Amino acid sequence: MSLDTEFERVSLPLSDPFTISRGTQTEAENVIVRVTDEGGTTGVGGAAPSAHYGETAATVEAVLPDLLAAVESIGDPHALHEIESRMAGVVTDNPAARCAVSIAVHDLSAKRLGVPLYRLWGLDPAAAPVTSFTVGLDETERVREKAADAAAAGYPVLKLKLGTDRDRELVDAVRDAAPDVRLRVDANEAWTPREAVEKSEWLADRDVEFVEQPVPAENEEGLRFVYERSALPIAADEACVTLSDIPAIADRCDIANLKLMKTGGLLEARRLIAAARAHGLEVMCGCMIESNASIAAAAQLAPLIDYADLDGSLLLAEDPYDGIDVDDGEIRLGDRRRAGTGARRRPKE
Repeated sequence: MSLDTEFERVSLPLSDPFTISRGTQTEAENVIVRVTDEGGTTGVGGAAPSAHYGETAATVEAVLPDLLAAVESIGDPHALHEIESRMAGVVTDNPAARCAVSIAVHDLSAKRLGVPLYRLWGLDPAAAPVTSFTVGLDETERVREKAADAAAAGYPVLKLKLGTDRDRELVDAVRDAAPDVRLRVDANEAWTPREAVEKSEWLADRDVEFVEQPVPAENEEGLRFVYERSALPIAADEACVTLSDIPAIADRCDIANLKLMKTGGLLEARRLIAAARAHGLEVMCGCMIESNASIAAAAQLAPLIDYADLDGSLLLAEDPYDGIDVDDGEIRLGDRRRAGTGARRRPKE
């Protein structure tokens, strides 16, 4: 068996500037990977690197030739464990680059068997939670408008970015514009431990579900301080990067937030989920701002998790790939005719 591989870098404009406590993004640099077998079936994956974790589109492009050479040398897209193990040996870091290849070979493997990836894993699509839709930092009235628009579009869960001196004002604006939605907040490491505890009190009064990464990831004792005193459950995101982080955060949070681009591959993501369960944690799957070439793969994991935050492709002005179907926040994985991850290249106009 032989495999042909290729990749391309794509710049994806956002529908609106997206701001969190660390800065503003107007476009997403993704790298698309394709792996094709001798019969012409192609698996697709995507890398959405984050400079916060030490990766850029340029670093992804730099290591992909070596990663894809490893895949070609194995030659069997069903040898998923061997492929991910070999890639980890070739490139220690660069998880987004490894993840793009992992997604592509998983997509190809499931396509060759004629089944959706979730079915290859034996998962029940009806168990997938609804996804949240993220409202980034902005002027208060603009946040109010975005929340109203998202609620009108049928999203039952919103995630609001915080980390400003207007946090209470922003939460009140969202609650005013969308009083019936389930609401989560994400500080992206912006608060001090005592500030986080204080804010959790009034956030609880506004019926917020949980707080994501309230303090800097490196402040391990600060996260424990918040977890032990918070009026709300705590989710760890920046503090939960790889599988090895799970034991360290198990007594510092309630929810582990995995992202494929942090784990380095789909097999590692499933191991992280299992480890989190073993430590008594709930699990959320989040994303970067990324194409359906990778979001569709993350959605295949949805039946294994408690909370989904898979709106990365929904924030794009345009995406070269179709992916999952989202209807009123519901992730629809039930179409067994769509083999693989479900990502498909859109026809060029």
